[in-house]
Parts: sequence; structure tokens; C-alpha cells
Amino acid sequence: MSAQPDHTPAASYAPAPGAPAELLAQLRSSEYAKRWVPAFEREWTAALEESRRTFSLAGLYEVVQDWQGRLAHAPAVDAFAASGYDDSDAIDMTHLRGRRRR
Repeated sequence: MSAQPDHTPAASYAPAPGAPAELLAQLRSSEYAKRWVPAFEREWTAALEESRRTFSLAGLYEVVQDWQGRLAHAPAVDAFAASGYDDSDAIDMTHLRGRRRR
């Protein structure tokens, strides 16, 4: 009998070591800098504290991935918002995301 798991866990994406600094530079040069830079810094600080407590980099990776996604999708979100489409019946994605983590 083998002690190996019968499945391979999905490998998580590990950002490059300089990714947080590059991302922060991109956020600072974006039109969203006034709101996004302080929010990124708060999330990064919280993830860093969690990392120190748990000895896990997962939270730091997640912050980088989330903000890379926000920055990459911002033009599409702006275009959608400018289109005037009624999204009042939309589902709050933060609520769904919170369910997934449990």
C-alpha cells in the first residue's frame, strides 16, 4: 500500500518575486490609483501578517492574483458600467467568493 495520495492537488500559481512591487507601480500609474493603492496596501499588509503567523505564502499570492485580475479587467468593467446596462439583479460576487473559501 502506498502512502501517496490518489490525486494530485492543483498547483497554485506562484507570482514572480518582484510581482508585488511591479503591481504596485502599475496601480500607482493607473487612473484608479487614489482608491486602489491604499486598498492594495491594506490587503498586502494583512496578508503579510497572516503569512508571518501561519508560515504560508498563499495569502500573499492571492492578493497579487486578485489585484492583477482587477487591473487587467478594469477597462472591461468601465466599458460595461458606461454602457448603461441594468445590472440591478446581479449577484454580489464577494458573497459568492466568501462561500467558496469555507
